[in-house]
Amino acid sequence: MGTFVSDLKERFTPYLEWIGDLKNPEILKADLLAGLTVALVLIPQSMAYADLAGLPAYAGLYASFLPAIIAAVFGSSRQLATGPVAVVSLMTASTLGSLGITDTTTFVMYAGMLALMVGVFQLSLGLLRLGVLVDFLSHPVVVGFTNAAAIIIASSQVSKLFGISVDKGEHHYETMWNLLISLGETHLPTLIMAAFALFLLIFLKRLNPKLPGVLIAVVITTLLSWALDFKGMGGAVVGVVPEGLPSLTIPTIDFIHFKDLLVAAIIIALLGFVEAISVAKAIASETRQRISANQELVGQGLANLSSGVFGGYPISGSFSRSAVNFASGGITGFSSIVTGLLVAITLLFLTPLLYHLPQPTLAAVIVMAVVNLVKFEPIKHAWKVEPHDGIVAIVVFVVTLFFAPHLEMGIMAGVLLSLGLFLYRTMSPKFVEVARHDDGTLRNADTFNLKTSDNLSIYRFDGDLYFANAGYLEGKVLNSIAAKPNTKVIILDLESVDQIDATGEETLSRILERLSAADIEFYIARGRQPVLAAFKRSGLYDRIGDDHFFRERTPAAKHAKEKLGNEIDIEPILKPIHNA
Repeated sequence: MGTFVSDLKERFTPYLEWIGDLKNPEILKADLLAGLTVALVLIPQSMAYADLAGLPAYAGLYASFLPAIIAAVFGSSRQLATGPVAVVSLMTASTLGSLGITDTTTFVMYAGMLALMVGVFQLSLGLLRLGVLVDFLSHPVVVGFTNAAAIIIASSQVSKLFGISVDKGEHHYETMWNLLISLGETHLPTLIMAAFALFLLIFLKRLNPKLPGVLIAVVITTLLSWALDFKGMGGAVVGVVPEGLPSLTIPTIDFIHFKDLLVAAIIIALLGFVEAISVAKAIASETRQRISANQELVGQGLANLSSGVFGGYPISGSFSRSAVNFASGGITGFSSIVTGLLVAITLLFLTPLLYHLPQPTLAAVIVMAVVNLVKFEPIKHAWKVEPHDGIVAIVVFVVTLFFAPHLEMGIMAGVLLSLGLFLYRTMSPKFVEVARHDDGTLRNADTFNLKTSDNLSIYRFDGDLYFANAGYLEGKVLNSIAAKPNTKVIILDLESVDQIDATGEETLSRILERLSAADIEFYIARGRQPVLAAFKRSGLYDRIGDDHFFRERTPAAKHAKEKLGNEIDIEPILKPIHNA
């Protein structure tokens, strides 16, 4: 009980590790500057991502206030910048869009509930130390999904860049086709404003990457929109953003939608956390700070919970803003607290200035933010390392694009395919006969063209023994007897077997019975302690016999020679003999 309480206390007080550092004026100054710099990027970006999620712009600001502060206080990374991100925003839009919700208030309520569910799931994983579950989203799955999602995100903004109202199809590619045939309806002032915003973003980035290009582009296009009456021309603007901080609201939904939200929440929670922990680890590799996946789950979970009850939607750690935080000199989590407080100041006093912000500018911000996510080199690299991984990445990419906006299909296909290919690879481990090599070691007889004994064989099984490959081992052993009819002794090397299940144990029991019926001695060499313990619990150890278990293979062969004498030849085991 004492350990549990101590662990719980540690989970909710990670800030104690860095809060004392703020006594140093230099660190405090660095965090204040970094927090301001991130806020200049976050404020316009959060509104753009809220628009991507299908929510009012102010929902992005709500999701950037308390969540940023809470994630910094309860997370393990000191530089991770938490708030709205592109992929999670897209998944929020696809999840809620599939429910057919048209009322804005209801849509916001459901987004809050989705954030709550994500938060509960992440917090539970963190408290139960189950962060290892995120490993089910393998790197190829994430790479394939991220590339597809980036393309979907960018293409989904094209209609806003051209000022076209497009009928949404059942699938994203149908929506894109509707857009193509509607290009004749382009709103010229919107297209010009979008082109100008894109030009500013690209130009400012090339001029000086350290400049808050997003903020500058937003300010310039907002002033231009006000001066030219862009709204009066028929252009879309952000409009009224409610003044003041968000109020506490517990979201409610129809129970019939609970299952749909639950599945999406689990996927968003895992995918969002993969993004957060990836950037946290990348920064920690340079700062040498300790990162805890379970602690980060607690921080992200609590941040999502706060977003859900204060008018926001699901959030995660941002690659771009975390990089800005780190590059700007952020040292402790206080920099993110400063960022959150600056968002609060914006909500309290600066929202009237956002009225004329053009929607095409927000669309341009999103396109520029996700264009760097399209990277096909990691897919090629995965293929070079292991073709199966390349196949997984490509399948996830194609499935995600095809079934969009049902993005969960790509993730599910990737996870199932990864598990299936893993089982396939482990269903046929190496099963080789070994003999003595010139260097004195026992090696693969076929590979090194080594002579083997006609009546004693040592076989090495390279893999865990479980339900998927137990039959494979049994077949290999029986086929080896058929190939060498004079076999008197079989020694099975189990050094590579770390785990064995009931099917594997039962298979070895059958092999023992069949070898005994054929009057063949069965020995086991180099068995690991967990495997031997399983044999003892099941009784197989006693059936094989204590004198048939050996720490090494050569002593097993010598023992068999002592027992059977001239019936067997163990020279190929004792000294190297090459085939002619």
